[in-house]
Amino acid sequence: MRPPPSGSLEGMTTNVTTVPAYAAPAANAPLERTTVPRRPVGEHDVLIEIKYAGICHSDIHQATNGWGEGIFPMVPGHEIAGIVAEVGPGVTKFRVGDRVGVGCFVDSCRACEYCLRGLEQYCVTGGTGTYNALGKNGEPTYGGYSTHIVVDENYTLRIPEGIALDEAARCSAPASPSTPRSPTGGPAPARRSRSSASAASATWASRSPTRSAPR
Repeated sequence: MRPPPSGSLEGMTTNVTTVPAYAAPAANAPLERTTVPRRPVGEHDVLIEIKYAGICHSDIHQATNGWGEGIFPMVPGHEIAGIVAEVGPGVTKFRVGDRVGVGCFVDSCRACEYCLRGLEQYCVTGGTGTYNALGKNGEPTYGGYSTHIVVDENYTLRIPEGIALDEAARCSAPASPSTPRSPTGGPAPARRSRSSASAASATWASRSPTRSAPR
């Protein structure tokens, strides 16, 4: 899916602003073009101009309340690929123009044994979902069916130059029914050594068909 037409980002670094997005206004409702708020770019944040957002069946589950009570309006999308448009003053991992992605969560407790080992995908609290979740500020998170997103650099992934952005925006969690589970319900940490922001983004390449939508 390509994002909706871009809107103005004036004031992004000093005030919460709004960006164009596609949202489900209620469970089972068709997506509608709207706007959603994005927080200012903080000390360790990156502002990402979204180029593609994959369409995962989990988005359908969430938007239809198939996995429980949803937060509406809901902007789905956890398979995000784009370009860094701005970085906070404390960012060290990325520069403007870098090709980056965001997976299924955008924060974690940062204090449990897994977070401290750089394995945030196994956070014992479950982390903060990229959408249909509440951030630490108590505000809903909104996903990749939008033009821009602000994410902490530690929950942002670099996309290798050899992978096209549209191919990067695909879900490719290396989990299966036979994958061992940890006591917290996630795949056992021993099965992966990558310190990534998202288990669903641990491998960018995917064999699933390209899914995109016109602007």
